[in-house]
Amino acid sequence: MKKNALAVRVGRAIRARREDTGLSQEAFADAIDMHRAYYSAIERGEKNITLATLQRVAKGLKLTMSAVLADVDL
Repeated sequence: MKKNALAVRVGRAIRARREDTGLSQEAFADAIDMHRAYYSAIERGEKNITLATLQRVAKGLKLTMSAVLADVDL
């Protein structure tokens, strides 16, 4: 499957923030009540996440959505 360049950049930003928390993908996905495989696909840029999902991830990171997106090279 061809990856969307923006989704890849968003996924990288999310991954970096999650890694800063010291949580594994599995632990973080559990914390935000998301399936690990789906969350992993977000980090790999294989999913175009909705604003609602971005809000859920940001809340789990204890950040605002804009703080997560600030790390994305637009």
